[in-house]
Amino acid sequence: MSSVQTVNPQQICEDLLREEKRYNSEHRILPSESTVADRLLHRSIEMKPVYEELYGKLHMHPPALQCFLSLVLSAAAFWNPEKIQEARTARDDLANTNRQIARKAAELATLLERRSELHNTSGFSSDTQYHCCSVIEAASPHNYLFRSYVQDRLAALRGQYDLKYWPSLSEFIEVLAMDAESAVMSATDPLTAAATAAVRPSRADFFKALFAAIDENSAGNYGQLPRGFKLTDRALASLGNCALDLGPDDLVDDAYIKRFRQRERNGPK
Repeated sequence: MSSVQTVNPQQICEDLLREEKRYNSEHRILPSESTVADRLLHRSIEMKPVYEELYGKLHMHPPALQCFLSLVLSAAAFWNPEKIQEARTARDDLANTNRQIARKAAELATLLERRSELHNTSGFSSDTQYHCCSVIEAASPHNYLFRSYVQDRLAALRGQYDLKYWPSLSEFIEVLAMDAESAVMSATDPLTAAATAAVRPSRADFFKALFAAIDENSAGNYGQLPRGFKLTDRALASLGNCALDLGPDDLVDDAYIKRFRQRERNGPK
């Protein structure tokens, strides 16, 4: 008489989460992801139907289930509302820093030009840097690669071509000023771009980052998730509630996810 082994999707998924925690602990990495795993394990009852749906859609693709759970841990650890706000603040700080560089570099370029004029007309000199090559050499005393491979060639070029062939220090700095003034900021990865695209922060930013991670890891992008993989609105809502550890007053439901998906399909307004 043959026995039929019962498959337990929740046990399978939670074992994968425990394995992620074990690996992180052994290698002393990603404690924030382990915290998210603990949240999912703690809210086991809420996650049960999510695990069943995940297993039903991904068990035919063995690496996909572990891949998706890893994406959830990463998205909740690094793209939760607090982390996304930090990213937005850093973006604003970068924009402000570029503005300051543009302004101060322009001021410095003007001062360097004025000093050059005074050297030529006042009858005095201040024995300061005036050649861009000299500045490069002076800035590289601890750069072994520069001293080993570039310094002699640069010195030879400087000896071959006199000052009129090189940009002045003020012209050099003016380029930095214009570069900073015209700088266009962009996210360095799809998850950052998705999570910070909206004007105002919201819980939707987490789901944007998660969707971007799913897309990045789909078969269409040579990832491990099957092409066309998609969770139901209810499963996504439960997943977000548990991964972000949202309380009773902050929970999202399937209607929220449905509206969110509709907005995403319609594009930014």
